[in-house]
This record gives sequence, C-alpha cells and structure tokens, in this order.
Amino acid sequence: MSQSQTLVAGANAPLPADNISIRILSQNAIDCAAYRLTPDGKVRGDGDMIFYGQTRSDDGSVSFRGHDSDGFFDINLPAQPANIDKIALAFSSAQTLEQLGDVDVQVLQGSQILMTCQLSSAGRHEKAIILAECYRRQGSWKFRFIAQGFNGGLKPLSEHFGVEIADEPPVQQNINTQKAGRSSQAATPPPIPSSPSVNLNKVTLTKNQSSINLKKRDDFGKISVNLDWNKGPNVDQQAPKKGLLGDLFKQHKSGGIDLDVGAMIHLKNGERTLIQALGDRFGSLQSAPYVCLRADDRTGQMSGGEWLDINGQQWSQIEEVFIFAFIYEGAPNWAKTDGVVTIHAPDQPPIETRLTEGTGNLPMCAIARLVNQQGSINVERINQYFKGHQDMDKAFNWGFSWKRGRK
Repeated sequence: MSQSQTLVAGANAPLPADNISIRILSQNAIDCAAYRLTPDGKVRGDGDMIFYGQTRSDDGSVSFRGHDSDGFFDINLPAQPANIDKIALAFSSAQTLEQLGDVDVQVLQGSQILMTCQLSSAGRHEKAIILAECYRRQGSWKFRFIAQGFNGGLKPLSEHFGVEIADEPPVQQNINTQKAGRSSQAATPPPIPSSPSVNLNKVTLTKNQSSINLKKRDDFGKISVNLDWNKGPNVDQQAPKKGLLGDLFKQHKSGGIDLDVGAMIHLKNGERTLIQALGDRFGSLQSAPYVCLRADDRTGQMSGGEWLDINGQQWSQIEEVFIFAFIYEGAPNWAKTDGVVTIHAPDQPPIETRLTEGTGNLPMCAIARLVNQQGSINVERINQYFKGHQDMDKAFNWGFSWKRGRK
C-alpha cells in the first residue's frame, strides 16, 4: 500500500477515476457542505448542494455521512455530469477557526488514505472556510487544498456559490422552548415561497431548548430517526491521529462499539409494543405499530448508522413513540461515542440531540419521545441514562416484562 501524500495550502494532486471519500475531522462541531459547480463557479440548482439538511445530490453521485466533527463526502467521480467543472468543499461554524482548533482533511479510496491536509487554526479568525476542491483538468480529476477564509456563515457561503436559501423556517414548525408539555403560540406563518430553496435551519434539542412541536397536518409522511456514532478505529484502516478527536473509547474485543436504537410505542387503542434488533422485533410500517426498524448495524461498519421509520400517515393511531438506544457491545462511555440522533420529517429542518451526558457504566439511554398532542407531534428531549431496559421502563411507567436476550 502506497504512503499517503501530504498537501500544503495551494498544492494539488491527481485523483483516481473512481469513487473517493473526503473525510473532514475537527475537534469541535462544524457544518460541512459540498457544492457542485459549473465553469462559472455556480451551482446549477439547489440539488448541487450537499450538507446536513440535504445529504445527497439530486442524482445521488455525491453524498454526506457521519458527524459534525467527523464527516465524509462520498463522491462518484466518473458519474459527475459533464457540465460540472468542480466540487468545492467548505465548512462554517459559530466559532472562529482559532477557537475551533485545527481541521484535518483526508482523501480516501476505499480504506486507503491517498492524501492528507491540515488546516492550521493559529491566528485564523474566519468562521467559514473553503477547504478544498475536486476539479477537472484535461479530462481527469484533481484535488486542490485551498484553506481560504470566507466572511459570514453557511448562508452567505452557499449564496456565494449560487444556492437559493430559504430565509424562514417551514410553516409547519412551531418551536417550543418551554419545558415538555407546554406549547408556545405559533406566529403567523410566512407565505410559501414560489420556488424551492434550501433550508439551512437545523434544530438542536438541548437542556435549554428541550422540545419542538410540529404542527398538526393530515399526513406527516415518512418520519425517519437516525442513530449515528463515531465507530472508532474500525471506521477505516487508520485511526485519526491523537489531538484531532482525542483518545477514542476503550474497544470491545470485536474492535468497536455497537449501538442499537429501539422504540417503545403506545397506540391510541391502548396497545403497547416494543421494537429493537434484540429479539428480532423489527415492527411494521404498514400495520400496527406503524413503526419499523431498518437493518441492524450489528458490525459497526455500516455507513449512516441505524434507522427507525415512523408512518406519519398513521400518526392519528399513535399516542407516543419513545426512542432509546443502548450499547450492545463495548465500553459504556456515551460522550466518546459522539452519538447523535437526528429526526427527519418531510418539509421540516432536521431535529437532532446528542448523546453526550452519560457517565459511569450506564449503557442504556432514553433519548427522546414523540408525543401526539391533539394531532401535532411534540418532540421532547429526554437524555437520561440507566443500567438497562427494566430500569428505564420503571422510570417511565411502560409496564413491560423483560428478560435477557441476544442478537
């Protein structure tokens, strides 16, 4: 295996005519984005921007996965349209680069690191950076490390590349910053824009903003809940060097941590049921309980983590969906898993909460619950940790009988 090449700002190197991944590593959360650009330096449309709120290009040949401190852009270079001249990679943050710390970029082909670039934070006061670009040259693709600062955040950065940005959140959103169970009055909704535009809003549930209410509608569509986490050195063949992400968690003999997502569901007819990979209880989307677990990420190697889907067409049949996760294998150190749960609902910004408050040897996390409040969906952050299913059940009065099981 050939040794990776180190690039300084301004340097370039050839890329293989193949699928590549560009990994962006930071010590703190950043919002990464990729922009597919025509020769005039602009996107053709909003489908050429790839970021946390739109994780695939319109043709699927560029996609984003991972975390806001360890993200991957997967790029199928041969599949890029003929009028795409370059793919710019950038990030923004509420902090200056000097406050964030150094940012590292890796170019990978499969698990092999082809190039590494380090963006030094010393003396850098910008909050947005154009990191690098993949560009065409005489029929081949090349990679250039840019490290160029940009004034402003993700919105002006995206508009610089020609992306149309929605100034207002979707009309269905009614943020509730009060404690769970108390809803605020929604302002008069703005008119729906005549043409689609990218919504950069992302809702992060915290102790101070513990819930958000999605206003009542006839059909919420498919609601998808994603559990993703930093899977440690087994994500690729080389772990990030110390100082980028800190010391990774202690490893189980399998080489990593296996997190499992599950849900307890209470239906309007009084039925209560459980879905999780443990015990092969995967649920159903088209019949009760109208919640279904996708393929279990048992190995820790599946990109994108684990997914749980809710049939929003049947929301009127559901009283509550209680989402939890547990560490099936590995050391129960939630903070170092960098775990994040993101709820995706049509026409809504992503709703995320991070699993960073667990301490001691408590492998079970009660994450959030979606409660039917007269037809609306109230998403409430919980973020409480327990020894196991039984203790969590007792704390929230679900009344299930539990016994040990294995996948």
